[in-house]
Amino acid sequence: MAGGFAKDGAVQEQIDATIEDAIKRSRSQLPRGDSLCNCEECDADIPAARREAVPGVRLCINCQAEEDKKRKAISGYNRRGSKDSQLR
Repeated sequence: MAGGFAKDGAVQEQIDATIEDAIKRSRSQLPRGDSLCNCEECDADIPAARREAVPGVRLCINCQAEEDKKRKAISGYNRRGSKDSQLR
């Protein structure tokens, strides 16, 4: 049951939209194309097993771990716009 001027199911629609956005963002970050034999960043060899397991891989494991740490800092936003989320 929605409160105020929101229609019934509005909260669930917001949750669904947030999940869809996260899925789209994740899919857009997946590697595409041919895998590289050497890392783009450090020029280290990328093992054949990694190239087969992750098609389109461009980074070695160490460089990928660093890249993942950078991306972890990105978070979604609160569609409901509560005061708590605006104060952060």
